[in-house]
Amino acid sequence: MEIHLIRHTAVENPENLCYGFAEMPLRKNYKDDLNDVKPDTDFDLIISSPSQRCRLLADYFNFDYSTDERIREMNFGSWEMKKWSDIPEAEITPWYEDFINVKATNGENLLEMQRRVSRFWDELITKKEGHKVLLVTHAGVIRLILQSVLQFPLENMFTIQMGYGRKTIIHVDKNLISIKGINI
Repeated sequence: MEIHLIRHTAVENPENLCYGFAEMPLRKNYKDDLNDVKPDTDFDLIISSPSQRCRLLADYFNFDYSTDERIREMNFGSWEMKKWSDIPEAEITPWYEDFINVKATNGENLLEMQRRVSRFWDELITKKEGHKVLLVTHAGVIRLILQSVLQFPLENMFTIQMGYGRKTIIHVDKNLISIKGINI
């Protein structure tokens, strides 16, 4: 089984707003960005995050896809669509110090997101519904899948930069999982 993971293209966020679950529009010239994305076209199964920024990419290529809530970006709860600088220091400092265990107010922490994404990933590779699968999703989800495959410490996941509109390819053969490419 070959699994392609594509991150949505760049968003319009000049005010540096916190977003994850919230709908954030793509850049004004998003069609140019979409033209730069080079997905394959012969997928057996395509699943997108329900976020509009992911669905726009899937729609642009006329993919026949389903959506799955488990591959949404992190839920930042009450912080969604606030400027990072406007989040009260008493709330954000503990999160900066321990983003793995501390939740955004009314949101989720990284461990909760990891469990959500892991359930999806384990189900996907166990069912083996297709020989070639495409996931249209977010940087956080892709990082968590790579963390699961490569088993590096969770606190190191942000050291992997995920390019907008870029593809990561993972090959699954029985119990052997290999990374074929990142940010291609």
